[in-house]
Amino acid sequence: MLHHISLGVADIERAVAFYDAVLAPLGYVRVWEDLSPGDDDQAVGYGSPGGGDKLAIKLRRKGQRPPGPGFHLAFAAPDRQAVAAFHTASLAHGGTDNGGPGLRAHYCPGYFAAFVIDPDGHHIEAVFNQAI
Repeated sequence: MLHHISLGVADIERAVAFYDAVLAPLGYVRVWEDLSPGDDDQAVGYGSPGGGDKLAIKLRRKGQRPPGPGFHLAFAAPDRQAVAAFHTASLAHGGTDNGGPGLRAHYCPGYFAAFVIDPDGHHIEAVFNQAI
């Protein structure tokens, strides 16, 4: 259904360092970038190697704020270890814990996830949903 999603960030360098680190364990990389120091329209796109972007982060110095309660973005992880690595990298790069790696059987059997808040206040998740 979704082609891609964009998130506004107040500090592109901080956001790029964060997303480079947290998306790597999930197998996602920068697929394009438009980084020009001093430019107010900088952005970076992330996705699978060799593919198009599924997530873009865009510099929005003025009026940047995360979506309200109820919004979060979940990234597919290849396994439980990747979920844990995502969480560790998030905390090491300015993210805030919002639910450590663990099984969330109340969502469905095999749902293993970790939740964090990025440095700009966006609620993000990594999930490995293993069919039982």
